[in-house]
Amino acid sequence: MIAQISGNIESLCDNTLTLAVGGISYEVYIPTAVIKNFEGRLEKDSKISLFTYHYYQTDPSRSIPILIGFANRIEKDFFEKFITVSGVGPKAAVRALSQPMPDIAAAIDEGDLKYLKALPGIGEQRAKEIIAKLQGKMGRFGLMKITAGAGSSRPVTSKASDLENEAMEVLLQLEYKKDEAKEMLRKAFSRKPSVSTIEELLNEVYRQKKEL
Repeated sequence: MIAQISGNIESLCDNTLTLAVGGISYEVYIPTAVIKNFEGRLEKDSKISLFTYHYYQTDPSRSIPILIGFANRIEKDFFEKFITVSGVGPKAAVRALSQPMPDIAAAIDEGDLKYLKALPGIGEQRAKEIIAKLQGKMGRFGLMKITAGAGSSRPVTSKASDLENEAMEVLLQLEYKKDEAKEMLRKAFSRKPSVSTIEELLNEVYRQKKEL
């Protein structure tokens, strides 16, 4: 399984990037949302490193390995969550993710059917299925929208400490500063001290950022 790939760009056409790696050229599919995040840095001969989703496309006579590339683990996590929706396969997701991922995450969280059904290849019925499957699970991805205090005033249990450490890692991956992330988590725990999962905690952080 190929989890990450680094090489020099040979070409970029639509949603397909060709990378030269040690004398071998690899074709990597990239969602438009990911391409936009590179802000024009995907130029010929540039060196890049991508996290990859690797799967095999099969038909009755052959099995073709497919690589889909992402700038970071959070983008890949969002993609993997997106394709859990029935009828949304990896290639369909590459095409559908044409808008910024945090905007899509916000639309899912808010049940914005109009926004979602306008994504390439989605349509109204699929948009409804996306909302039904993923609404309430978009906290960490909505936090990508902001690219970026002190310790909590409440008693911290061992379980809460584990959650806080895991959430901190995610926020740091999203390029928040450590002190900023600590304050966001402190406020989240203060607002909802009963949180018991990482997803629930990050959803609470996301909600408080939306209210600002």
